[in-house]
Amino acid sequence: MSSKEIVLSGHDLTIEEVIEIGSGGCIVRLSEDARERMQITRSAIDSILESGGVVYGVNTGFGALSSVRIDNDEVAKLQENLIRSHACGVGENMKPEHVLMMMVIRANSLAIGNSGIRPEIVDVILQFVNARICPIIPRIGSLGASGDLAPLSHLALGLIGESDFQEEYGQGWNTITSDTAFTKIGNNPVELQAKEGLSLINGTSQMCTFLCQAITDLDNLLYNANVAVSCTVEAIKGSHKPFDSRIHDSRPHLGQQHCAKQIRLLLQNSEINQSHIDCDRVQDPYSIRCAPQVHGPVYELLNNAKSLLSIEFNSVTDNPLVFINDDGSPEVISGGNFHGQNLAIVADNLAICYHELGSISERRTNLLLSPNWSGQNAFLANSEGVESGLMILQYVSAACLSELHLVANPVTTSNVPVSMEKEDHVSMGATATFRLLEAGFNLSTILSNELICGLVCLRNISQKPSQGVQIVKGKLDTIVPQIDTDMSLSHVTELVAKELISTKL
Repeated sequence: MSSKEIVLSGHDLTIEEVIEIGSGGCIVRLSEDARERMQITRSAIDSILESGGVVYGVNTGFGALSSVRIDNDEVAKLQENLIRSHACGVGENMKPEHVLMMMVIRANSLAIGNSGIRPEIVDVILQFVNARICPIIPRIGSLGASGDLAPLSHLALGLIGESDFQEEYGQGWNTITSDTAFTKIGNNPVELQAKEGLSLINGTSQMCTFLCQAITDLDNLLYNANVAVSCTVEAIKGSHKPFDSRIHDSRPHLGQQHCAKQIRLLLQNSEINQSHIDCDRVQDPYSIRCAPQVHGPVYELLNNAKSLLSIEFNSVTDNPLVFINDDGSPEVISGGNFHGQNLAIVADNLAICYHELGSISERRTNLLLSPNWSGQNAFLANSEGVESGLMILQYVSAACLSELHLVANPVTTSNVPVSMEKEDHVSMGATATFRLLEAGFNLSTILSNELICGLVCLRNISQKPSQGVQIVKGKLDTIVPQIDTDMSLSHVTELVAKELISTKL
Protein backbone atom coordinates (compact mmCIF):
# COMPACT_ATOMS: atom_id res chain seq x y z
CA MET A 1 0.00 0.00 0.00
CA SER A 2 1.33 3.42 -0.97
CA SER A 3 1.92 6.05 1.70
CA LYS A 4 0.35 8.74 -0.49
CA GLU A 5 -2.62 10.30 1.28
CA ILE A 6 -5.72 11.89 -0.20
CA VAL A 7 -7.78 14.10 2.10
CA LEU A 8 -11.46 14.25 1.21
CA SER A 9 -12.92 17.74 1.53
CA GLY A 10 -15.90 17.28 -0.78
CA HIS A 11 -14.59 19.90 -3.17
CA ASP A 12 -11.38 18.91 -4.94
CA LEU A 13 -11.34 15.17 -5.67
CA THR A 14 -9.95 14.47 -9.15
CA ILE A 15 -10.55 11.78 -11.75
CA GLU A 16 -6.93 10.72 -11.46
CA GLU A 17 -7.24 10.32 -7.68
CA VAL A 18 -10.39 8.20 -8.00
CA ILE A 19 -8.60 5.88 -10.45
CA GLU A 20 -5.58 5.75 -8.16
CA ILE A 21 -7.76 4.84 -5.18
CA GLY A 22 -9.34 2.05 -7.20
CA SER A 23 -5.94 0.62 -8.01
CA GLY A 24 -4.71 0.86 -4.42
CA GLY A 25 -2.22 3.64 -4.98
CA CYS A 26 -3.07 5.70 -1.89
CA ILE A 27 -4.93 5.97 1.40
CA VAL A 28 -7.85 8.29 2.08
CA ARG A 29 -9.14 10.21 5.08
CA LEU A 30 -11.80 12.82 5.82
CA SER A 31 -10.70 16.45 6.28
CA GLU A 32 -11.38 18.16 9.60
CA ASP A 33 -13.35 20.94 7.89
CA ALA A 34 -15.60 18.35 6.27
CA ARG A 35 -16.05 16.60 9.60
CA GLU A 36 -17.22 19.86 11.20
CA ARG A 37 -19.65 20.65 8.38
CA MET A 38 -21.14 17.18 8.56
CA GLN A 39 -21.59 17.42 12.33
CA ILE A 40 -23.46 20.73 12.01
CA THR A 41 -26.09 19.35 9.63
CA ARG A 42 -26.31 16.11 11.61
CA SER A 43 -27.18 18.18 14.67
CA ALA A 44 -29.80 19.96 12.56
CA ILE A 45 -31.50 16.63 11.79
CA ASP A 46 -31.53 15.75 15.47
CA SER A 47 -33.07 19.12 16.35
CA ILE A 48 -35.83 18.62 13.76
CA LEU A 49 -36.75 15.29 15.31
CA GLU A 50 -36.77 16.78 18.79
CA SER A 51 -39.04 19.63 17.65
CA GLY A 52 -41.62 17.24 16.21
CA GLY A 53 -41.31 18.54 12.65
CA VAL A 54 -42.23 16.34 9.69
CA VAL A 55 -39.56 16.18 6.99
CA TYR A 56 -39.32 13.89 3.96
CA GLY A 57 -36.63 11.27 4.33
CA VAL A 58 -36.21 11.99 8.03
CA ASN A 59 -39.50 10.81 9.49
CA THR A 60 -41.63 9.96 6.45
CA GLY A 61 -41.82 7.12 3.98
CA PHE A 62 -40.00 7.28 0.64
CA GLY A 63 -40.98 7.88 -2.97
CA ALA A 64 -44.71 7.38 -3.42
CA LEU A 65 -44.94 6.74 0.35
CA SER A 66 -43.60 10.18 1.26
CA SER A 67 -46.92 11.22 2.86
CA VAL A 68 -46.69 8.51 5.51
CA ARG A 69 -45.54 9.89 8.89
CA ILE A 70 -43.09 7.75 10.89
CA ASP A 71 -42.87 7.91 14.69
CA ASN A 72 -39.54 8.97 16.17
CA ASP A 73 -38.98 5.61 17.82
CA GLU A 74 -39.14 3.93 14.40
CA VAL A 75 -36.93 6.24 12.32
CA ALA A 76 -33.88 4.00 12.78
CA LYS A 77 -35.88 0.96 11.72
CA LEU A 78 -37.15 2.97 8.75
CA GLN A 79 -33.57 3.51 7.54
CA GLU A 80 -32.64 -0.18 7.91
CA ASN A 81 -35.79 -1.28 6.10
CA LEU A 82 -35.00 1.21 3.34
CA ILE A 83 -31.60 -0.40 2.81
CA ARG A 84 -32.91 -3.95 2.89
CA SER A 85 -35.84 -3.34 0.56
CA HIS A 86 -33.76 -1.42 -1.98
CA ALA A 87 -30.83 -3.87 -2.05
CA CYS A 88 -32.29 -6.01 -4.82
CA GLY A 89 -29.73 -5.59 -7.60
CA VAL A 90 -29.06 -8.39 -10.07
CA GLY A 91 -26.52 -9.48 -12.67
CA GLU A 92 -22.79 -9.85 -12.44
CA ASN A 93 -21.04 -8.26 -9.48
CA MET A 94 -19.28 -4.95 -9.91
CA LYS A 95 -15.51 -5.19 -10.05
CA PRO A 96 -14.11 -4.66 -6.54
CA GLU A 97 -11.92 -1.82 -7.82
CA HIS A 98 -15.02 -0.07 -9.10
CA VAL A 99 -16.81 -0.60 -5.79
CA LEU A 100 -13.91 1.06 -3.97
CA MET A 101 -14.10 3.99 -6.39
CA MET A 102 -17.85 4.23 -5.82
CA MET A 103 -17.33 4.23 -2.06
CA VAL A 104 -14.88 7.12 -2.22
CA ILE A 105 -17.11 9.12 -4.56
CA ARG A 106 -20.06 8.62 -2.19
CA ALA A 107 -17.92 9.57 0.81
CA ASN A 108 -16.70 12.71 -0.94
CA SER A 109 -20.24 13.84 -1.71
CA LEU A 110 -21.32 13.26 1.88
CA ALA A 111 -18.26 15.20 3.07
CA ILE A 112 -19.67 18.43 1.62
CA GLY A 113 -22.00 18.50 4.60
CA ASN A 114 -25.53 18.92 3.23
CA SER A 115 -26.64 15.32 3.73
CA GLY A 116 -27.19 15.20 7.48
CA ILE A 117 -25.13 12.06 7.99
CA ARG A 118 -22.63 11.51 10.80
CA PRO A 119 -18.94 11.76 9.85
CA GLU A 120 -18.35 8.47 11.67
CA ILE A 121 -20.13 6.64 8.86
CA VAL A 122 -17.79 8.14 6.26
CA ASP A 123 -14.89 7.07 8.48
CA VAL A 124 -16.10 3.46 8.27
CA ILE A 125 -16.39 3.69 4.47
CA LEU A 126 -12.83 4.97 4.23
CA GLN A 127 -11.53 2.32 6.64
CA PHE A 128 -12.79 -0.30 4.22
CA VAL A 129 -11.32 1.52 1.23
CA ASN A 130 -7.91 1.76 2.88
CA ALA A 131 -8.04 -1.92 3.83
CA ARG A 132 -8.98 -2.87 0.24
CA ILE A 133 -12.21 -4.46 1.44
CA CYS A 134 -15.59 -3.78 -0.15
CA PRO A 135 -19.16 -5.14 -0.10
CA ILE A 136 -20.29 -7.41 -2.93
CA ILE A 137 -22.56 -5.34 -5.19
CA PRO A 138 -24.63 -6.61 -8.15
CA ARG A 139 -24.21 -4.22 -11.07
CA ILE A 140 -27.76 -3.93 -12.45
CA GLY A 141 -30.58 -2.05 -10.75
CA SER A 142 -30.01 1.68 -11.03
CA LEU A 143 -32.23 3.86 -13.24
CA GLY A 144 -29.87 6.80 -12.93
CA ALA A 145 -32.41 8.89 -11.02
CA SER A 146 -33.35 8.89 -7.34
CA GLY A 147 -29.67 8.10 -7.33
CA ASP A 148 -28.10 4.71 -7.94
CA LEU A 149 -30.53 3.25 -5.41
CA ALA A 150 -30.00 -0.50 -5.79
CA PRO A 151 -26.18 -0.62 -6.01
CA LEU A 152 -25.73 1.96 -3.27
CA SER A 153 -28.20 0.03 -1.10
CA HIS A 154 -25.96 -3.02 -1.42
CA LEU A 155 -23.08 -0.81 -0.30
CA ALA A 156 -25.11 0.35 2.70
CA LEU A 157 -26.16 -3.25 3.38
CA GLY A 158 -22.49 -4.02 3.87
CA LEU A 159 -22.05 -1.09 6.24
CA ILE A 160 -24.83 -2.36 8.51
CA GLY A 161 -23.25 -5.82 8.54
CA GLU A 162 -25.71 -7.70 6.33
CA SER A 163 -23.60 -8.48 3.27
CA ASP A 164 -20.53 -10.48 2.34
CA PHE A 165 -17.42 -8.58 1.33
CA GLN A 166 -14.47 -8.99 -0.99
CA GLU A 167 -10.89 -8.48 0.17
CA GLU A 168 -7.88 -8.01 -2.06
CA TYR A 169 -5.51 -10.91 -1.67
CA GLY A 170 -2.35 -11.04 -3.76
CA GLN A 171 -3.35 -10.56 -7.37
CA GLY A 172 -7.01 -11.43 -6.78
CA TRP A 173 -9.97 -11.02 -4.45
CA ASN A 174 -11.40 -13.36 -1.81
CA THR A 175 -14.94 -13.41 -0.44
CA ILE A 176 -15.13 -12.88 3.33
CA THR A 177 -18.00 -12.61 5.78
CA SER A 178 -19.26 -9.38 7.26
CA ASP A 179 -17.89 -10.34 10.68
CA THR A 180 -14.44 -10.93 9.23
CA ALA A 181 -14.54 -7.66 7.30
CA PHE A 182 -15.36 -5.57 10.36
CA THR A 183 -12.79 -7.43 12.46
CA LYS A 184 -10.12 -6.57 9.89
CA ILE A 185 -10.89 -2.81 10.10
CA GLY A 186 -11.32 -2.92 13.88
CA ASN A 187 -14.84 -1.52 13.89
CA ASN A 188 -18.48 -2.53 14.22
CA PRO A 189 -21.38 -2.46 11.78
CA VAL A 190 -23.05 0.93 11.47
CA GLU A 191 -26.29 1.57 13.36
CA LEU A 192 -28.17 3.97 11.14
CA GLN A 193 -29.98 6.99 12.53
CA ALA A 194 -32.61 9.26 10.95
CA LYS A 195 -32.00 10.07 7.24
CA GLU A 196 -28.65 8.29 7.13
CA GLY A 197 -29.80 5.35 5.03
CA LEU A 198 -31.31 7.69 2.46
CA SER A 199 -28.12 9.78 2.41
CA LEU A 200 -26.07 6.69 1.65
CA ILE A 201 -28.15 5.40 -1.26
CA ASN A 202 -29.45 8.57 -2.90
CA GLY A 203 -26.61 9.69 -5.21
CA THR A 204 -24.91 9.32 -8.58
CA SER A 205 -21.88 7.41 -7.33
CA GLN A 206 -22.14 4.30 -9.51
CA MET A 207 -22.67 6.38 -12.64
CA CYS A 208 -19.69 8.55 -11.71
CA THR A 209 -17.54 5.46 -11.16
CA PHE A 210 -18.25 3.93 -14.55
CA LEU A 211 -17.84 7.27 -16.31
CA CYS A 212 -14.58 7.94 -14.47
CA GLN A 213 -13.16 4.64 -15.71
CA ALA A 214 -14.50 5.16 -19.22
CA ILE A 215 -13.06 8.66 -19.49
CA THR A 216 -9.67 7.42 -18.34
CA ASP A 217 -9.80 4.59 -20.88
CA LEU A 218 -10.84 6.91 -23.70
CA ASP A 219 -8.11 9.38 -22.83
CA ASN A 220 -5.56 6.64 -23.47
CA LEU A 221 -7.34 5.28 -26.53
CA LEU A 222 -7.67 8.66 -28.23
CA TYR A 223 -3.96 9.30 -27.92
CA ASN A 224 -3.22 5.80 -29.18
CA ALA A 225 -5.62 6.35 -32.07
CA ASN A 226 -3.42 9.28 -33.12
CA VAL A 227 -0.44 6.98 -32.74
CA ALA A 228 -2.16 4.43 -34.98
CA VAL A 229 -2.75 7.07 -37.65
CA SER A 230 0.95 7.94 -37.61
CA CYS A 231 2.01 4.31 -37.95
CA THR A 232 -0.42 3.73 -40.81
CA VAL A 233 0.74 6.86 -42.64
CA GLU A 234 4.29 5.55 -42.54
CA ALA A 235 3.26 1.98 -43.34
CA ILE A 236 1.47 2.94 -46.57
CA LYS A 237 3.99 5.69 -47.35
CA GLY A 238 1.23 8.23 -47.04
CA SER A 239 1.46 12.00 -47.23
CA HIS A 240 2.33 14.12 -44.20
CA LYS A 241 0.79 17.22 -45.73
CA PRO A 242 -2.75 16.79 -44.33
CA PHE A 243 -1.31 17.41 -40.85
CA ASP A 244 0.31 20.75 -41.75
CA SER A 245 -0.52 23.27 -39.03
CA ARG A 246 -1.66 25.84 -41.58
CA ILE A 247 -4.55 23.62 -42.61
CA HIS A 248 -5.80 23.28 -39.05
CA ASP A 249 -5.17 26.87 -38.06
CA SER A 250 -7.46 27.86 -40.92
CA ARG A 251 -10.27 25.92 -39.19
CA PRO A 252 -9.22 26.41 -35.57
CA HIS A 253 -11.23 23.84 -33.67
CA LEU A 254 -9.22 23.03 -30.57
CA GLY A 255 -9.55 19.26 -30.87
CA GLN A 256 -8.69 19.18 -34.56
CA GLN A 257 -5.59 21.30 -33.93
CA HIS A 258 -4.57 19.17 -30.97
CA CYS A 259 -4.85 15.84 -32.81
CA ALA A 260 -3.13 17.17 -35.92
CA LYS A 261 -0.24 18.39 -33.78
CA GLN A 262 0.13 15.02 -32.05
CA ILE A 263 0.22 13.20 -35.39
CA ARG A 264 2.56 15.79 -36.89
CA LEU A 265 5.04 15.43 -34.02
CA LEU A 266 4.94 11.65 -34.30
CA LEU A 267 5.78 11.90 -38.02
CA GLN A 268 8.86 14.08 -37.73
CA ASN A 269 12.16 13.02 -39.33
CA SER A 270 10.95 10.18 -41.53
CA GLU A 271 13.20 8.41 -44.04
CA ILE A 272 10.10 6.76 -45.49
CA ASN A 273 8.52 10.13 -46.24
CA GLN A 274 11.72 11.43 -47.85
CA SER A 275 11.97 8.34 -50.06
CA HIS A 276 8.67 9.02 -51.83
CA ILE A 277 8.59 12.80 -51.81
CA ASP A 278 8.17 12.91 -55.60
CA CYS A 279 5.63 10.07 -55.90
CA ASP A 280 2.47 10.53 -57.97
CA ARG A 281 -0.02 9.93 -55.15
CA VAL A 282 -2.04 13.12 -54.79
CA GLN A 283 -4.38 12.39 -51.91
CA ASP A 284 -4.74 9.67 -49.31
CA PRO A 285 -8.18 8.31 -48.29
CA TYR A 286 -10.28 10.19 -45.77
CA SER A 287 -9.47 7.72 -43.01
CA ILE A 288 -5.95 9.16 -43.04
CA ARG A 289 -6.35 12.61 -44.52
CA CYS A 290 -9.29 13.54 -42.29
CA ALA A 291 -8.12 11.83 -39.10
CA PRO A 292 -7.63 15.11 -37.19
CA GLN A 293 -11.09 16.25 -38.22
CA VAL A 294 -12.61 12.98 -36.93
CA HIS A 295 -10.47 12.51 -33.82
CA GLY A 296 -10.64 16.19 -32.90
CA PRO A 297 -14.30 16.34 -31.81
CA VAL A 298 -13.65 13.34 -29.57
CA TYR A 299 -10.92 15.33 -27.81
CA GLU A 300 -13.28 18.23 -27.21
CA LEU A 301 -16.14 16.05 -25.96
CA LEU A 302 -13.71 14.16 -23.74
CA ASN A 303 -12.55 17.39 -22.13
CA ASN A 304 -16.14 18.48 -21.59
CA ALA A 305 -16.88 15.12 -19.98
CA LYS A 306 -13.90 15.48 -17.64
CA SER A 307 -15.11 18.90 -16.53
CA LEU A 308 -18.68 17.72 -15.96
CA LEU A 309 -17.59 14.63 -14.04
CA SER A 310 -15.25 16.61 -11.78
CA ILE A 311 -18.14 18.89 -10.86
CA GLU A 312 -20.46 15.93 -10.30
CA PHE A 313 -18.44 13.96 -7.78
CA ASN A 314 -17.54 17.14 -5.90
CA SER A 315 -21.27 17.88 -5.52
CA VAL A 316 -24.11 16.89 -3.22
CA THR A 317 -26.27 14.39 -5.10
CA ASP A 318 -28.74 13.08 -2.52
CA ASN A 319 -32.16 14.31 -1.39
CA PRO A 320 -33.42 16.05 0.63
CA LEU A 321 -30.59 18.45 1.48
CA VAL A 322 -29.92 20.13 4.80
CA PHE A 323 -29.06 23.84 4.91
CA ILE A 324 -28.37 26.20 7.77
CA ASN A 325 -29.99 29.63 7.34
CA ASP A 326 -28.32 32.90 8.28
CA ASP A 327 -30.20 32.94 11.59
CA GLY A 328 -28.86 29.49 12.43
CA SER A 329 -32.13 27.66 11.84
CA PRO A 330 -32.04 24.42 9.83
CA GLU A 331 -33.99 23.97 6.60
CA VAL A 332 -34.43 20.70 4.75
CA ILE A 333 -35.26 21.14 1.06
CA SER A 334 -36.32 18.45 -1.41
CA GLY A 335 -34.98 18.68 -4.94
CA GLY A 336 -33.51 16.51 -7.67
CA ASN A 337 -29.71 16.54 -7.51
CA PHE A 338 -29.80 12.73 -7.68
CA HIS A 339 -30.89 12.84 -11.32
CA GLY A 340 -28.14 11.57 -13.62
CA GLN A 341 -29.30 13.14 -16.88
CA ASN A 342 -26.06 15.08 -17.26
CA LEU A 343 -23.98 11.92 -16.91
CA ALA A 344 -26.27 9.91 -19.17
CA ILE A 345 -26.20 12.43 -22.02
CA VAL A 346 -22.42 12.73 -21.81
CA ALA A 347 -22.15 8.93 -21.86
CA ASP A 348 -24.43 8.71 -24.90
CA ASN A 349 -22.23 11.19 -26.74
CA LEU A 350 -19.04 9.40 -25.74
CA ALA A 351 -20.48 6.12 -27.02
CA ILE A 352 -20.67 7.72 -30.46
CA CYS A 353 -17.06 8.86 -30.05
CA TYR A 354 -15.94 5.30 -29.34
CA HIS A 355 -17.77 4.16 -32.46
CA GLU A 356 -16.26 6.81 -34.73
CA LEU A 357 -12.72 6.15 -33.55
CA GLY A 358 -13.31 2.46 -34.21
CA SER A 359 -14.97 3.05 -37.57
CA ILE A 360 -12.15 5.13 -39.01
CA SER A 361 -9.50 2.79 -37.57
CA GLU A 362 -11.09 -0.23 -39.26
CA ARG A 363 -10.92 1.64 -42.57
CA ARG A 364 -7.21 2.28 -42.07
CA THR A 365 -6.70 -1.43 -41.35
CA ASN A 366 -8.34 -2.14 -44.70
CA LEU A 367 -5.79 0.12 -46.41
CA LEU A 368 -2.89 -1.65 -44.73
CA LEU A 369 -4.11 -5.03 -46.00
CA SER A 370 -4.63 -3.81 -49.58
CA PRO A 371 -1.75 -4.01 -52.10
CA ASN A 372 -3.17 -0.87 -53.75
CA TRP A 373 -2.18 1.16 -50.69
CA SER A 374 0.50 -0.80 -48.85
CA GLY A 375 2.39 -1.89 -51.96
CA GLN A 376 2.82 -5.27 -50.26
CA ASN A 377 1.25 -8.71 -50.58
CA ALA A 378 -2.51 -8.93 -50.12
CA PHE A 379 -3.37 -9.21 -46.44
CA LEU A 380 0.38 -8.97 -45.76
CA ALA A 381 0.68 -12.72 -46.35
CA ASN A 382 4.19 -14.09 -46.77
CA SER A 383 2.95 -16.41 -49.50
CA GLU A 384 -0.19 -15.16 -51.24
CA GLY A 385 -2.83 -17.85 -51.72
CA VAL A 386 -1.13 -20.47 -49.60
CA GLU A 387 -1.40 -18.17 -46.59
CA SER A 388 -4.22 -15.81 -45.53
CA GLY A 389 -1.89 -13.49 -43.65
CA LEU A 390 -3.68 -10.92 -41.47
CA MET A 391 -6.94 -11.11 -43.39
CA ILE A 392 -9.12 -12.02 -40.42
CA LEU A 393 -7.82 -9.22 -38.20
CA GLN A 394 -10.00 -6.92 -40.26
CA TYR A 395 -12.96 -9.28 -39.82
CA VAL A 396 -12.49 -9.13 -36.06
CA SER A 397 -12.32 -5.34 -36.22
CA ALA A 398 -15.52 -5.28 -38.26
CA ALA A 399 -17.23 -7.50 -35.67
CA CYS A 400 -16.08 -5.23 -32.86
CA LEU A 401 -17.30 -2.24 -34.84
CA SER A 402 -20.73 -3.85 -35.07
CA GLU A 403 -20.72 -4.14 -31.28
CA LEU A 404 -19.80 -0.46 -31.04
CA HIS A 405 -22.66 0.37 -33.37
CA LEU A 406 -25.08 -1.31 -30.96
CA VAL A 407 -23.80 0.54 -27.89
CA ALA A 408 -23.74 3.86 -29.74
CA ASN A 409 -27.53 3.95 -29.71
CA PRO A 410 -28.80 6.41 -27.06
CA VAL A 411 -29.81 5.08 -23.67
CA THR A 412 -31.32 8.33 -22.36
CA THR A 413 -34.32 7.89 -24.67
CA SER A 414 -35.45 4.75 -22.81
CA ASN A 415 -37.26 6.44 -19.90
CA VAL A 416 -39.46 4.12 -17.79
CA PRO A 417 -41.63 5.86 -15.14
CA VAL A 418 -41.55 4.15 -11.73
CA SER A 419 -42.82 4.47 -8.14
CA MET A 420 -46.48 5.04 -8.97
CA GLU A 421 -45.63 7.94 -11.32
CA LYS A 422 -43.83 9.82 -8.52
CA GLU A 423 -40.53 9.18 -10.29
CA ASP A 424 -41.80 9.68 -13.81
CA HIS A 425 -38.56 10.52 -15.60
CA VAL A 426 -35.29 8.69 -15.14
CA SER A 427 -31.98 9.01 -16.98
CA MET A 428 -30.84 5.37 -17.32
CA GLY A 429 -27.39 6.83 -16.69
CA ALA A 430 -26.04 3.70 -15.02
CA THR A 431 -26.71 1.75 -18.22
CA ALA A 432 -25.31 4.54 -20.38
CA THR A 433 -22.08 4.84 -18.42
CA PHE A 434 -21.45 1.12 -17.96
CA ARG A 435 -21.76 0.29 -21.65
CA LEU A 436 -18.78 2.61 -22.26
CA LEU A 437 -16.57 0.08 -20.49
CA GLU A 438 -17.64 -2.53 -23.04
CA ALA A 439 -17.05 0.02 -25.79
CA GLY A 440 -13.50 0.46 -24.54
CA PHE A 441 -12.76 -3.23 -25.02
CA ASN A 442 -14.02 -3.14 -28.60
CA LEU A 443 -12.23 0.07 -29.55
CA SER A 444 -8.93 -1.11 -28.05
CA THR A 445 -9.24 -4.31 -30.09
CA ILE A 446 -9.84 -2.42 -33.34
CA LEU A 447 -6.87 -0.12 -32.72
CA SER A 448 -4.76 -3.12 -31.74
CA ASN A 449 -5.44 -4.78 -35.09
CA GLU A 450 -4.58 -1.60 -36.99
CA LEU A 451 -1.28 -1.29 -35.15
CA ILE A 452 -0.39 -4.96 -35.67
CA CYS A 453 -1.01 -4.61 -39.40
CA GLY A 454 0.96 -1.37 -39.49
CA LEU A 455 3.84 -2.99 -37.63
CA VAL A 456 4.03 -5.88 -40.10
CA CYS A 457 4.07 -3.39 -42.98
CA LEU A 458 6.85 -1.38 -41.37
CA ARG A 459 8.94 -4.51 -40.82
CA ASN A 460 8.91 -5.00 -44.61
CA ILE A 461 10.07 -1.46 -45.44
CA SER A 462 13.81 -0.83 -45.64
CA GLN A 463 13.68 2.88 -44.82
CA LYS A 464 13.30 4.03 -41.23
CA PRO A 465 9.95 5.49 -40.17
CA SER A 466 9.72 8.76 -38.26
CA GLN A 467 11.31 8.99 -34.84
CA GLY A 468 7.95 8.84 -33.06
CA VAL A 469 6.83 5.80 -35.01
CA GLN A 470 10.19 4.13 -34.39
CA ILE A 471 9.57 4.43 -30.64
CA VAL A 472 6.09 2.93 -30.99
CA LYS A 473 7.45 0.18 -33.24
CA GLY A 474 10.05 -0.67 -30.62
CA LYS A 475 7.37 -1.09 -27.96
CA LEU A 476 5.17 -3.21 -30.21
CA ASP A 477 8.10 -5.38 -31.28
CA THR A 478 8.29 -6.63 -27.68
CA ILE A 479 4.66 -7.81 -27.83
CA VAL A 480 4.06 -8.85 -31.45
CA PRO A 481 6.19 -11.80 -32.59
CA GLN A 482 7.76 -12.06 -36.01
CA ILE A 483 5.01 -13.40 -38.28
CA ASP A 484 6.79 -15.65 -40.79
CA THR A 485 3.78 -17.87 -41.46
CA ASP A 486 0.08 -18.03 -40.65
CA MET A 487 -0.58 -18.19 -36.91
CA SER A 488 -3.33 -17.47 -34.41
CA LEU A 489 -3.10 -13.84 -33.32
CA SER A 490 -5.92 -13.72 -30.75
CA HIS A 491 -3.55 -13.54 -27.80
CA VAL A 492 -1.37 -10.93 -29.52
CA THR A 493 -4.37 -8.74 -30.32
CA GLU A 494 -5.53 -8.95 -26.71
CA LEU A 495 -2.09 -8.11 -25.31
CA VAL A 496 -1.74 -5.03 -27.51
CA ALA A 497 -5.34 -3.99 -26.74
CA LYS A 498 -4.69 -4.15 -22.99
CA GLU A 499 -1.64 -1.97 -23.48
CA LEU A 500 -3.61 0.57 -25.50
CA ILE A 501 -6.45 0.97 -22.99
CA SER A 502 -4.20 1.20 -19.94
CA THR A 503 -1.33 3.42 -21.17
CA LYS A 504 -0.32 5.90 -23.82
CA LEU A 505 2.20 4.29 -26.17
